[in-house]
Amino acid sequence: MSPTWVTAFLDSAGAHHHESVGFWQEATGYAVSAPRGDDGEFATLVPPDGDAFLRVQRLHQGHDRIHLDLHVTDPRAAVAGVLAAGGTFVVDRGHVVMASPGGFVFCLVPEAGESRVPAALDHGHGGRSRVYQVAIDVPRASYERELGFWHAITGWDQRSSSVTDDFRFLVPPSGQPLRLLLQRLGAGDDGGVRARLDWATSDRAAETERHLAIGAHVLAVLPHWTVMRDPTGRVYCLTDARPE
Repeated sequence: MSPTWVTAFLDSAGAHHHESVGFWQEATGYAVSAPRGDDGEFATLVPPDGDAFLRVQRLHQGHDRIHLDLHVTDPRAAVAGVLAAGGTFVVDRGHVVMASPGGFVFCLVPEAGESRVPAALDHGHGGRSRVYQVAIDVPRASYERELGFWHAITGWDQRSSSVTDDFRFLVPPSGQPLRLLLQRLGAGDDGGVRARLDWATSDRAAETERHLAIGAHVLAVLPHWTVMRDPTGRVYCLTDARPE
């Protein structure tokens, strides 16, 4: 059931949803669509070129999170493959809500002809950047099962990392906006499967300064990436991956 497109949702608690949307709008340089949904809880971050791959949702309850939409030809027909790979069915709301073996929520939604990956943007410092990866953090005990699940339902190529054995990449064919990174967490971290967004940058230091100027904070600077926190507490990373 390999998805034809993947969308990442930034789901935020109602108390700071608007602040979160404002930050990510400024950080990405994308416009925000008109709200939709029964309570106006959904919106799209609209790039200046290409097809949208980032959306936002105001949660009625619960904590901030990332969830994915997998765009497929027939969402209901795709359920059987997800179940066979070890996933679970949550609810059918027209789009089908599923969960991975580790409880990471995602949706199966109808494809709509998306195929144009937005270009990285120059935000005025001479470098270019864009969100390019969803990093799924997995407790050590369930890592192999979770990795196998995502490999099975996407059909994407699996690649190792030159940085650490705790990373495995699922790399889609060309024409997809996001790849997946499955990260094996440390032995003491059993907080459940969760995700964050990673940016590709041509100048990580300059991009870090840009994010600081719009309200983000640096949590850690590592050899190949910088861990950031947005104004509402959401963690993400700026990496040295090439943005094009």
